[in-house]
Amino acid sequence: MPNNTMGQTSWKNDDELFALIREELYTAVVGDIMDKIGLQRQFLPPQIRPLKEEMVIVGRAMTVLEADCFEALSPDSKNPVMIKSFGLMLEALDDIKPGEVYICSGSSPSYALIGELMLTRIQMCGGAGAVVNGYSRDTLGIYKIGLPVFSYGPYAQDQAPRGKVIDFRVPIEMNGVRILPGDLIFGDIDGVCVIPQHAEEEVFTRALEKARGERTVLVAIQNGMSVVEAWKKYGIM
Repeated sequence: MPNNTMGQTSWKNDDELFALIREELYTAVVGDIMDKIGLQRQFLPPQIRPLKEEMVIVGRAMTVLEADCFEALSPDSKNPVMIKSFGLMLEALDDIKPGEVYICSGSSPSYALIGELMLTRIQMCGGAGAVVNGYSRDTLGIYKIGLPVFSYGPYAQDQAPRGKVIDFRVPIEMNGVRILPGDLIFGDIDGVCVIPQHAEEEVFTRALEKARGERTVLVAIQNGMSVVEAWKKYGIM
């Protein structure tokens, strides 16, 4: 889990970076910067929404690979994962580190991949919340926990006996968006984006600069400047 210690950044570690993101940034401006540097497919599917509009999630990806199955237990399977009720889900939950996002994909999005008990364990481990390529359940319980959850929405159908976690801390994809363990996950009301570790210093340095510039442009427009003039003067729109 890399820390930014280079002098040109305005943060020294993940805690400081995450605070800056929460205080000053939003997914649209981060996505704009990634577009400019050639990272043009970094937003997760638009169906993945916050359970509450005000939810914001920031953290490192703890990737979880799910797969469909067709019975709760398969005692004759050659794969030991298939004789476990949830596969490796329990082990994955216990492996969450502080500041990590439980991010799960790989199965058909037809059942819930996160619920109240799972999120409680994530909270107890210091995790930042969950993003799943499927549904969530136990919605009222999730609200009480208070951690952000991004999903296709509430749907009570459980993953058992329909799916199992078959691995974690491995590369996963969501509709063509590749997610590696440790990538930075940032989500708000406008969607969830994945910032690759190799690009995060440039992305967030430039995103902070652009967000601050946009606030200057907003004030100028509110004070009567035309958007043509604003573009000529600031190059931001």
